[in-house]
Amino acid sequence: MAVLVSGAGTTLQSLIDAVHAPDGPIAIVRVVSSSADAPALDRARRAGIPVAVVARDAHASREDRDHALADLVAADRPGLVVLAGWMSILTGRFLDRFPDRVINLHPSLLPAFPGMHAIEDALAWGVRWTGVTVHFAEEQVDAGPPVLQEPVPVGYGDTAETLRERIREVEHRLVPEAVRLFAAGRVRRDPGSPRHVEIREEGTA
Repeated sequence: MAVLVSGAGTTLQSLIDAVHAPDGPIAIVRVVSSSADAPALDRARRAGIPVAVVARDAHASREDRDHALADLVAADRPGLVVLAGWMSILTGRFLDRFPDRVINLHPSLLPAFPGMHAIEDALAWGVRWTGVTVHFAEEQVDAGPPVLQEPVPVGYGDTAETLRERIREVEHRLVPEAVRLFAAGRVRRDPGSPRHVEIREEGTA
């Protein structure tokens, strides 16, 4: 898989720790960052994973950026692309090159609280539960169908920081689990009803 990052890389680290095996069945072939100073790049380098930077401001448009990004990622022939804190909308110039092979992580139970401030929005609404969603990436923000979801309770007196910490614990479990399911061929998006994703039982064809 290829992993796209923009920041600290804690989700990337969970993938390195839980599933990355350079000579095994699941390997991170490259980490690509939208920022040259993202700490995630150092995590990848320490693990011996090749890195690259594809910055938006180095290209005339987002479409041009995504064309260059797709060429770079495709050269490694990944079976899956994981957006692990990639803080930029991807256009069809990228997504169409990897149909049903790009997944994203979001800190809510989508379709509730899409966008950049999901944790703060959950607190503002006073909900009792929020959660984590791993979903197929689409051009519309946080709109792709869910692959895995897990609820996270919201406690009275929670702050964005305390809630984010509990959500992060779930993220670091759920993303590696999604990768394992893809690697095992157990994730199937229904061609006749593309909003629906089937997680096949282990051992089924």
